[in-house]
Amino acid sequence: MKRTLIAALLITSLAACSMNYEQTPSGLSYKIFKGKGTQKPKAGEFIKFNVEFKLMDRDSVLQSTFGHVPGYGPVDTSKRSEYSFMEIIPLMSVGDSAVVSMNIDSLKNKKMIQGYDELFVKGQVMVAKVKLLQVFKDEKAVMADYEKAMEEEKNSEIKAIEDYLAKNNLKGVKATNGTYAVIENAGDPALKADSGKKVSVMYRGRLLATGHEFDTNLDSSKGHTEPLEFVVGAPGMIPGFSDGLPLFGKGGKGKLYIPAFLGYGQQRQGNEIPAFSNLVFDIEVKDVTDAPAQPVNPMQQQMQEQMQRMQQQKQDSTEKK
Repeated sequence: MKRTLIAALLITSLAACSMNYEQTPSGLSYKIFKGKGTQKPKAGEFIKFNVEFKLMDRDSVLQSTFGHVPGYGPVDTSKRSEYSFMEIIPLMSVGDSAVVSMNIDSLKNKKMIQGYDELFVKGQVMVAKVKLLQVFKDEKAVMADYEKAMEEEKNSEIKAIEDYLAKNNLKGVKATNGTYAVIENAGDPALKADSGKKVSVMYRGRLLATGHEFDTNLDSSKGHTEPLEFVVGAPGMIPGFSDGLPLFGKGGKGKLYIPAFLGYGQQRQGNEIPAFSNLVFDIEVKDVTDAPAQPVNPMQQQMQEQMQRMQQQKQDSTEKK
């Protein structure tokens, strides 16, 4: 009731200031703040932008690219862009900023969200803050810029972990791809948690920035206490786990500091893990065993047998000559 009332008051407040807002044909309310640029994006071109989504009745940011990897995409002037911030992009110039207001009820009616839930409630308003950074003529230029931005993001995430370790006088060992391990007990060197090994792990996962605990099997607070079992390097686990675990053996204990690009990256995980979150896991390796043999794919086996027959025929033909 209180949340709905706050949202209603915010909507009323926005309506009272409607003289400052424009409206698109689809009903989207927006205001553009002019920068110094003059270049406008055109259909067929590509844009680089920052965007931040926030619900007006709470303080938390749903998602933001500001300070991280910007968004990239084609300039869309079709109906697909209606009632999203992309609808006003052709009205902006490089360097312009904008505020866009979207009603949750309208998003639901337009089937742009699945429905009301704990996050999106009736009567809410979602606000997007947008800044248009650059316009590209072709995809090749987009990819070159994106790869550069990704490399900068990776370096920034690793530096944040290194700064945290230094600030807290922690000695970390850097794994192959960028995960850092603070080793309390290295465990059995003869039973390393190497790639391809099946491991049994107890863990507690937290956000490095805030210390918020998002999952654990060390107690029943998250509804499960069984060891986590998986094959190191196999799909299904965040890459940082497979990157850092080979630094431990059976009985090993310590912490894994995982940069976001080896965690969940740009993807927000529900209400627990924001996008671009560096993670820290308290881990204990309970067991390390050989991974079970994988079932043979019949089609793959037939192809292998056919290749072997072809190689044998080629060898026999060579010997006859």
